[in-house]
Amino acid sequence: MDKEQLFEARTNPDFLKYLEEARVNSMKAEDIGLMYETLDSMLVLDLDEEKVNKLYEQILKTSFSNVEKILSKHEKLNLEGDNLLYVRALYEHSIEKWSHDNFDGAKDLIFVLANIVDDEALLKSLNILIIFLSSKIGLDDFYDTRVDLEADVDDEKYGYFITKFRFDNQEFLDENKDILETEYKNLKHLLGN
Repeated sequence: MDKEQLFEARTNPDFLKYLEEARVNSMKAEDIGLMYETLDSMLVLDLDEEKVNKLYEQILKTSFSNVEKILSKHEKLNLEGDNLLYVRALYEHSIEKWSHDNFDGAKDLIFVLANIVDDEALLKSLNILIIFLSSKIGLDDFYDTRVDLEADVDDEKYGYFITKFRFDNQEFLDENKDILETEYKNLKHLLGN
């Protein structure tokens, strides 16, 4: 969207009414797809921060609740349909923690995700994040020095996650396997095993 289109959307009373109805209805129905669609629109249009925050809180509540149900059936989360959005929500929550230098909180959540996601490429990326979080590198420094911001995303489903780095993922994991093993030992209590 260019500036003119953004302004038009921000000032269109019918569209704003539709967006507000979508926000309220998606939260009531706990429709994760519609909640995210509405949230993304509200963020692009830079709308009411309080309403954005309430919607995001509902996304997290819905995601945690549904992930718990899936795990109680001893299933893992694939990156399809609503499951992708649940993983996205937990992942974004961990990145938010990291952005506030809550390294342990971010690492705990990334570790749990690494153990409940059924996707090889994302698992490698999550394990890489655990290694960096264990060193307590700030998020901005991590982005600036370790993430390949120019790389194309292979598959749309990975667009929500950091999967491209300035190094070979497998090589990095091999070189840091001792750190990762130690982190897994220290964090395994989070899995309730």
